[in-house]
Amino acid sequence: MNAPVFCEGIQHFGQKWSDFDTLANTPVIAAGQSAIADSGADAAVYQTLLAADALRYLTLQVTGSKGSGHPGGYASSAEAHAALIMLGHTNIVTEVGHHAPGYYSSMFLDSSLEEMGINNVADMMARFREKHGLLGHLSGAIPGLLAPAGPLGQGQHFAMAGALLHPGKLFPVTIGDGGMGEPYVLNSMMHFNTAYPAVTNFLPVLVWNGYSQEHHSMVSRMSNDEMRAYWTGHGFKNVVLVDAKDYDDSNQTLAYVDSTQFSLGQRLAFAKAVLQGVESASQSALNGTLTVFIIKQLKGAGVHTVGAKSHNLYPADTLDQPHIIAGLQRRALPPEAWQIVRDNFVRAGGGPACKTAVTETELAIVAMPQLAMTEFAVGEKAVPATAMGVLVAQMGKADARFVVTNADGNEASAMKNINDALKVRHPTVDPLYNQEPNGQVYEPLNEDACAGLAAGLALFGSRSLWLSYESFAINGWPIIQTVTQAMAELRRKTPSIVCMFTAGALEQGRNGWTHQRPEIENFFAAMMRNGNVFPLFPCDANAMQVAYEYATDSVNKGMVIIASKSPLPVYMTLAESKLAMVAGAATIYESAAGTGTTVVFAVTGDMVLLPVFKAKDVLEADGYRVRIVAVVNPRALYRATDVAWDTVSEPDNGFMDDARFNALFDADALIAVSGGPSASLEPVLLRTRAPKRDTFCWKRGETTASADEIMAFNGITAEAMAARVNALLK
Repeated sequence: MNAPVFCEGIQHFGQKWSDFDTLANTPVIAAGQSAIADSGADAAVYQTLLAADALRYLTLQVTGSKGSGHPGGYASSAEAHAALIMLGHTNIVTEVGHHAPGYYSSMFLDSSLEEMGINNVADMMARFREKHGLLGHLSGAIPGLLAPAGPLGQGQHFAMAGALLHPGKLFPVTIGDGGMGEPYVLNSMMHFNTAYPAVTNFLPVLVWNGYSQEHHSMVSRMSNDEMRAYWTGHGFKNVVLVDAKDYDDSNQTLAYVDSTQFSLGQRLAFAKAVLQGVESASQSALNGTLTVFIIKQLKGAGVHTVGAKSHNLYPADTLDQPHIIAGLQRRALPPEAWQIVRDNFVRAGGGPACKTAVTETELAIVAMPQLAMTEFAVGEKAVPATAMGVLVAQMGKADARFVVTNADGNEASAMKNINDALKVRHPTVDPLYNQEPNGQVYEPLNEDACAGLAAGLALFGSRSLWLSYESFAINGWPIIQTVTQAMAELRRKTPSIVCMFTAGALEQGRNGWTHQRPEIENFFAAMMRNGNVFPLFPCDANAMQVAYEYATDSVNKGMVIIASKSPLPVYMTLAESKLAMVAGAATIYESAAGTGTTVVFAVTGDMVLLPVFKAKDVLEADGYRVRIVAVVNPRALYRATDVAWDTVSEPDNGFMDDARFNALFDADALIAVSGGPSASLEPVLLRTRAPKRDTFCWKRGETTASADEIMAFNGITAEAMAARVNALLK
């Protein structure tokens, strides 16, 4: 059989369908064109269905090659995905990481995977779910794919970010019915539409197949009218629903049916309805109407089995097993069909996605402005959060695309100056609340939505800032983790995702433990070893300004700034802060020259320095020499071998050398102090040569009247520190 070279590795070829020589004798997307000319043309419908089956076949064979992966969910979306591509809409993202094999199949068919040396099906099988290959869930590092997909509930954020940055382009996002509420999928789109009513050029594509991963989906009992109402109730003005059951001539009895069991004539009728429905929905979205397209079809349609059992393959589901062979043979296409599909996909959207997707080039942004910082005098008190807010306002004024997101309110975090300058984006104009329809401050009361838009914008190439209470940040952190990992793999530069978490545990006494959850700092600390994650702990208002500039001027990193909203002493000048931020740490106090026993306090945080300085007074009175070191960028204090810095794009190997480290931290006793958990101080504790050492850090929350009381509840007091030093050294 004379098959195209890229088909090498295909195990089963089929016969030509009826009317193949008439309707598939030439690609329906002509050379020089980027989409089909007429969605109602018989050839366009026929070749769209060929594409859907090609996607199904590859998905099943590639997953079967490893007895691993997820073919079923994607299979039920194949007609919709093929229709989007044939209509030239190739900037597609997904919420569903388990649809990865189908998306890889699409990138293979349009030749994008050749960028990573995958030239034929055999190569694709060899590289599937292997290191430096096609990982089990989508990654933005794969040529042609715009964004990662892992945890459910994230994909719509990337689509909305793309739509905001690229007016006139459509950003479809496929969403599985199993993940409809994981979390807040429709809520986030509803809030976005309220804030950005003119930005409708994203298109949710609901893959309504009746099942989630291992059971029926929670929306499987809805009627079509109930599903339409569900989306209408979330602000969608146009709901386009195509139900495969309306075309069934195979007498399937369930509410969800497998269109691949229909006669060819009815398969084509269903494909035509999908193609024209997607076209109608796409035009509606591009023309200013919030629109959703829903394809209702049984999970697993066209692969080895159906329902939740089709979701993933197990080690026994290999290519030599009868049920896998039968599934492949049902979808097998003749060599000529593969060439037709390849030609159409290569031309769709103006060329292979690896060349034409919006994320394959760096988005032009304004140059980093020279931020005008306020030099607070050492010894005076200033509010770190407010000092940063001044710079955020300058950034927004310089960069019109810059967006600040915050669920709990900037004013409550001593950053009202951001709202004063940039305005809260809201359809109701109200000067009292700084509300304007074109504001740059996005405030859904949902950390997932805040983190999602900020992360999506950064990944797609635009500056953003997510502000949150440290205690609530965990609700939005999963997408930041996803995006920072994606940034570590990207083949292009993009602005770092910058976060600032304020109102930490020590400031929230009267709110009690609900607002005292700094344990998330352990998450950031663990991620330092990834190679591109930098938790920053500015010790005062000067260091805070430097931290914001340092973070915002970086690329392909996750930058997390943690600081207070209370007036606190200033310990370093701006110049000293800049040196400390790059180096990782700096001495902010040292006893006058003498020969006493030396104690070093290594401290992350700002408010927690208050009891440390009180402990210093007690210890000096006892004859000790004391050095207090502010650890402002702990990632820089690791050894190079501790961090996967050389595995990431835009690597940073700025680690403090031993001589400088020892000059800071050598002592008879080292006390590591944190207002949060101790993990951020791991690099200090790993490297210190001090023979005696201990930690004072967060334990748990409680309702208290003051910061001093909550620190005392956690044992972070001057008296306790001094007593521990004496116990260690006497």
